[in-house]
Amino acid sequence: MTATEAPIPDVSTSAAGNPLGFGRMLRKEDARFVRGQGHYVDDVNLHGMLHSAILRSSYAHARIVSIDTSAAEAHPKVKAVITGKTLETLNLAWMPTLSGDVVSVLATDKVRFQGQEVAYVVAEDEYAARDALELIEVEYEPLPAVVDARHALDPDAPIIRDDLEGRTDNKIYDWEAGDQAACDEVFANAEVVVAEDMIYPRVHPAPMETCGSVAHMDKVTGKLTIWTTTQAPHAHRTIYALVAGLPEQKIQVISPDIGGGFGNKVGIYPGYVLSIVGSIVTGAPVKWVEDRSENLMSTSFARDYHMHGEIAATREGKILALRVDVLADHGAFNGVAQPTKFPAGFFHIFTGSYDYPAAHCKVTAVYTNKALGGVAYACSFRITEAVYLVERMVTCLADELKMDPAELRMKNLLRPEQFPYTSPTGWEYDSGDYPRALKEAMRIAGYDELRREQAERRAAAAGPDADPAAPLMGIGLSFFTEGVGAGPRKHMDILGLGMADGCELRIHPTGKAQLRLSVQTQGQGHETTFAQIVSHVIGLPPEDIEVIHGDTDNTPFGLGTYGSRSTPVSGAAAAVAAQRIKDKARIIAAAALECSVDDLEWEHGRWFVKGDPSQGKTIAEIAMAAHSSLELPEGVEGHLDASVVYNPPNLTYPFGAYICVVDVDPQTGVVKVRRFIAVDDCGPRINPMIVEGQVHGGLADGVGMALMEVIAFDSDGNNLGGSFMDYLLPTSMECPSWELGETVTPSPHHPIGVKGVGESATVGSPPAVVNAVLDAIQVRQADMPFTPAMTWRALQGRNLRPDLAIE
Repeated sequence: MTATEAPIPDVSTSAAGNPLGFGRMLRKEDARFVRGQGHYVDDVNLHGMLHSAILRSSYAHARIVSIDTSAAEAHPKVKAVITGKTLETLNLAWMPTLSGDVVSVLATDKVRFQGQEVAYVVAEDEYAARDALELIEVEYEPLPAVVDARHALDPDAPIIRDDLEGRTDNKIYDWEAGDQAACDEVFANAEVVVAEDMIYPRVHPAPMETCGSVAHMDKVTGKLTIWTTTQAPHAHRTIYALVAGLPEQKIQVISPDIGGGFGNKVGIYPGYVLSIVGSIVTGAPVKWVEDRSENLMSTSFARDYHMHGEIAATREGKILALRVDVLADHGAFNGVAQPTKFPAGFFHIFTGSYDYPAAHCKVTAVYTNKALGGVAYACSFRITEAVYLVERMVTCLADELKMDPAELRMKNLLRPEQFPYTSPTGWEYDSGDYPRALKEAMRIAGYDELRREQAERRAAAAGPDADPAAPLMGIGLSFFTEGVGAGPRKHMDILGLGMADGCELRIHPTGKAQLRLSVQTQGQGHETTFAQIVSHVIGLPPEDIEVIHGDTDNTPFGLGTYGSRSTPVSGAAAAVAAQRIKDKARIIAAAALECSVDDLEWEHGRWFVKGDPSQGKTIAEIAMAAHSSLELPEGVEGHLDASVVYNPPNLTYPFGAYICVVDVDPQTGVVKVRRFIAVDDCGPRINPMIVEGQVHGGLADGVGMALMEVIAFDSDGNNLGGSFMDYLLPTSMECPSWELGETVTPSPHHPIGVKGVGESATVGSPPAVVNAVLDAIQVRQADMPFTPAMTWRALQGRNLRPDLAIE
């Protein structure tokens, strides 16, 4: 790996050798992880704990005629068998989704996707629970399934959500953004118009750890404690209170170490609720952990957008307008975790990184007989689909104009002097130097030399001595702008809960600190990154700052970690809290030094008297004084702590440029990613090592989606990707040695100038990778999911760009 790094502003180090603030530092949490001492939900074992399993439907669409649980109930180790009818008596058969829909906890009337929950068994051990599932007899009446979203609105399509009163079709919503009239006028007068149909197929986050929960209802205290795999503990607690009717203060949600989330662990799954019901029914703690096939078949998916795009331009390559019509496949229930005002998420950022006056998009969402989908997998809400759309359209335009794709992008990229920039659909981009990022990627890649090599190989392939087995060389390019850090509370909420985040910082008398967060880490390195943010502001060593998260009884309220919002929002909250403590410490130091506040100056970790640096107090000394009998000015309370609720004024907008070089075997269609250059701009990097790790993960995600990852279904709605034998994930064999670069453009909207470090979608943007890989392969029209099979069909001339035609 090669890296081009900006200077780190703070190079002083602690006694342990860690930077006092921003800089490279080994992750604090890795000490337990590399020793196998992480504590996950499946590691929770309580006295008298029972185990559970879920019976799932083998049909994608079928009416339930009858369920016979008598044989399972007779099993000597079975403690309870629960069906949808049982839950109806408790008013728990249905629960709200994060999009205001309702989803069945256990099916009562019919099943609506393969893998849907039908019955629940609680037993003495997990083996007995799974054995008992085989004893449950369910009689189904099969119904026609709607698998292809393009037929969901056909007049003869079966109604999937007939549980909803008045439902006569499968449409969920129509939503649009931009000025349609202005856009249509530009298209009517444009010199060049290019249209393209494309699919961003259904993929799965596939975290290393599957979903699970342990629930314990204490009948003596009335307190419900849930250890669960959630990215949003506080939001889950509120929803549990609404569903179960329990007082919120009597519910404790604990999210221990999480083995990856990627959006898959944002929503509330029936298994979570069923573990609670199981504990209420049996009076004992109940554990539920799904297996890999359950995770792939029934938990939330991502993408599944059918998109028609049109781009208008001059013959010289000036982009004038972009319009899009989207059909969104949401599965059998609308369970996407999008801000209430934006049912299609942030898709209307599809205008991308370019300067043009008009844009319009329309998104129609439909129900199908698939598991619920639409999570923000390694991205902010639906920005992945938006980035993929605009970059494919720009690539197609370059192809139409016979123009180098880098030249076309450079001609249309936003310029630094245009910021802050308001897009045609209303997004206010805060800052950026887009041409610089593209130039840096081209420099690292040796772009001109790559094009020369490609031209020489094509010439050789056209010659009389051409080797028909010689690999074909493709070069792909992609640019992206993402909107992260959701979000400003006046614009964004989920189920009425604003997306501000809380943070509490306390400096103990001995100078050690505890930082309590409302966000939850799933591998991003929060325990390190957030300690470094506080260290940057007040000068305490990061190793002296404990970061606490994932326990609703011990952390402030917040909406959790997803959509690349942790560091831009909670990180900002931590910075503001640290600044408040720094300001208070100045007053206390002045009292201790018997001088005026105005006579003090700051150096990292210490207030001292102007002109006499020997007279000063460190933060640790001030913390002790704050707890002492020192007489403080009137109105100044003792102790050194601060509590903050941070409501960001705007999102932040990281961006980057990617270049991909592939070799394609013309006889087999096998694609080898030879080189991949990624230049990201996320502002100053709190910990470059963590950022690079996140970049690597995002790039691997994108390569996987471009070449092998797709959840496919047959015509009956059977899931064809229910195991890792069928749903392929990239390994080191498919990924090249990444070549990384960076530019730095601080955001004026953030108190410490951080644009969004630490999230896998903020850097290492998967959609940009997908487009760069497909551009390199030179597949023009994605009228089927992009897979190796599609690559082969492209090579046979189906969707091949003319400049790579095979004789």
